[in-house]
Amino acid sequence: MRAVKSMITLILVMALVLPAYAFTIKIGSSAPERSPWHKALRELARQWKSITNGLIELKIYPGGIAGNEADMVRKMRMGILGGAVVSNKGFISMNPDIYVLNIPFLITTEGELNYVLDKMKPAFGEAIKKKGFKLVIMFMAGWVHFFTRKPVNYPDDLKKHKLAFTPGESEMEQTWKKSGYHIVPTDLKDLLMALQSGMVNAFLLPPLLAGSGQYFPLAPHMSELRIAPLIGGMVLSEKTWKRIPEKYREKMMQIALKISGELYEKTVKLEKEAIEAMKKHGLKIVKFPDDSLEKWRAASAKGMDQLIGKAFSKEIYDRIIHLLEEYRKKNASN
Repeated sequence: MRAVKSMITLILVMALVLPAYAFTIKIGSSAPERSPWHKALRELARQWKSITNGLIELKIYPGGIAGNEADMVRKMRMGILGGAVVSNKGFISMNPDIYVLNIPFLITTEGELNYVLDKMKPAFGEAIKKKGFKLVIMFMAGWVHFFTRKPVNYPDDLKKHKLAFTPGESEMEQTWKKSGYHIVPTDLKDLLMALQSGMVNAFLLPPLLAGSGQYFPLAPHMSELRIAPLIGGMVLSEKTWKRIPEKYREKMMQIALKISGELYEKTVKLEKEAIEAMKKHGLKIVKFPDDSLEKWRAASAKGMDQLIGKAFSKEIYDRIIHLLEEYRKKNASN
């Protein structure tokens, strides 16, 4: 009898100590294990669990285990995943207007990007919410550069290369092709083999990925000028977000914002280190001639004219252009 009473007492104590509706959120991620993005996600999981007293636990599936970004978005809609860490492609499937941030040579400095993101995050978040998702964080995950077999200075130089291009962006792919570029749809997981076989001899990636994937030795010329920012972030399905008690949500978002800020600073530092490391192993930095930047921007603008109002809204495009002009005017003397 005493044993039964002790067991009942233990059960009652455990009921008071353990969270009433503890649940696990499955998070898919394309970030490789041990990468700075994966480490940041693990830290987020640790802090969320701590401040909710064990109520929220994240189970992370890194390195594309849960599928590519389109797969992860689909699995969130189906309820298989509760959330995902995505880059440009995943965001675009939820809100095509985010592609404006990736227009080549439109945004090329941290200041420009931070200014635009600060102003546009609420609009992006609201558009994503309408699709059934909660935008937790959005951050810069690196700067995309050209990596090519031979040096590239002008748009016509790039047209002589076979450029690897992320599959699934048919309108953008067609725009590049119509502009005269040789585009070869290539998944990141297939890029090394494509470079080795000669199927492609150029690609667009941030230095961190170009170095960690050992792609750069096969395309050892990197453009000094940044092409566009790689946007990353984390989203939850709206259904998952609503399961989280309201009293925890604001604190969870504050933690996510703090960690994303730390990740941003770390990414900038690691990217510089990655470039220096690759230079020691044969990477050559190609500085565009003074007269080339306007030619690149003109070529990009010509291509984007075919997408405005189709792939993304003219309203958002015009708004971001206005913000960039506003920022550049304020900082013209700096």
